[in-house]
Amino acid sequence: MTSSLSPPSKTTHSFQRAAILFAGGPAPAANAVISTAAVSFLRAGIEVVGIKHGYSQLIDYNPAKPLQEGQDYVHLDHQFLKRSRNSQGILIGTSRSNPGKHISHPDHLDDPQLSEPLRNVYAGLRSLNVDALISIGGDDTLKTANKFKLYQDRLPADEPRIPVVHLPKTIDNDYMGIDFTFGYFTAVDTLATEVRNLIYDAEAASAYFLAETMGRSAGWLAYGAAIAGEASLVISVEDITGPYASEETYTNPQTQQQEPRNIMDMEAVVGRIVKTMQAREQEGKPFGVIIIAEGLAEFLPYQYLEGIARDDHGHISIADVNLSRLISKLIAETYEAETGSKRKVTGLQLGYESRCSQPHAFDVMLGSQLGVGAYIGLVEQQLNGVMVSISGQLDLHYVPFDELVDPETLVTVVRYIESNSDFHRLARFLETHVND
Repeated sequence: MTSSLSPPSKTTHSFQRAAILFAGGPAPAANAVISTAAVSFLRAGIEVVGIKHGYSQLIDYNPAKPLQEGQDYVHLDHQFLKRSRNSQGILIGTSRSNPGKHISHPDHLDDPQLSEPLRNVYAGLRSLNVDALISIGGDDTLKTANKFKLYQDRLPADEPRIPVVHLPKTIDNDYMGIDFTFGYFTAVDTLATEVRNLIYDAEAASAYFLAETMGRSAGWLAYGAAIAGEASLVISVEDITGPYASEETYTNPQTQQQEPRNIMDMEAVVGRIVKTMQAREQEGKPFGVIIIAEGLAEFLPYQYLEGIARDDHGHISIADVNLSRLISKLIAETYEAETGSKRKVTGLQLGYESRCSQPHAFDVMLGSQLGVGAYIGLVEQQLNGVMVSISGQLDLHYVPFDELVDPETLVTVVRYIESNSDFHRLARFLETHVND
């Protein structure tokens, strides 16, 4: 019988060198994921290279200009990784370069021009003798990992394949297939600490702060910060329904066609915030912090979005919108119109300061298990095209890409906060009560 203190038995495999690649925005505990994944492979006698700055060094790979150690990749050995599990930042850097941005249907993979960036990625990894890839990133990076696998599925039978396993990363926590993503709770705690500080500031001046948090697609981060930070109200994209939703017709700048578009009813949303302020004043508390998710910017009437740039993934530049400043001005104006009094409302953006915070123990444990899960999936279970997931007592699960990515559109599905779920109701229960 094997002792319970014995390390896992070694698995027979044919891997020689694995690559780890991190893409998209930073997240606390990123290095726990990278470090434990690398150490797991090293202990099995498999070399590990870290691809620096996401896909930026691979997307334009040219065999005439070989990838340079130190500049384009690094060897992840035990010396490099020492005491890195709890460290801040990202050991191998990151970027938002997207080699699959021109691929929106499986047929596009058969077009040499559209698939050239993926071909460059494949050739660049093969030039380093990589025979396994660990992809770490958000839903856009998951889409890229899926496209990379599909590209390889179309290679001639005698061409070597690089199996890929994806590890879900986003402080937004809006991932299908996993309950909580690493870094989420650390980010929430960082933001909640700032919200609590703002409450004292607001109380001292009998004023309000409108804090805009990250959360482009869903409200997990905004809701978590509101619950833990004791905010007066939180509004996210999930709340733009019923009386808070509207519709407009606009001219799509890409197609020049008239198209319908769901938007938020600005008057209703601002009115709901002002009602919260009035309810607090009746309780003798003429101050507070309101939290909104940055994703509400996508629901602004088109007049506020004209000329706003979009990135490789089609996302508007949230920073250029400055949602919190826009809505705080409307709140102050509406409050004065309804009460005849003035109340200072300051809009500010929170988020970047949470992405590389010192990771909490839970996120380190969660990230570490995901890293080990990459090794188990690739080496012990010989999987390809799967995302590592965790539930219960850090139990590992593997979700195939085709269950997470639409096979026709090649896009992922956002995991929203469910309306009237216990998590949603908790925030509603704790906020300032309004008889609406």
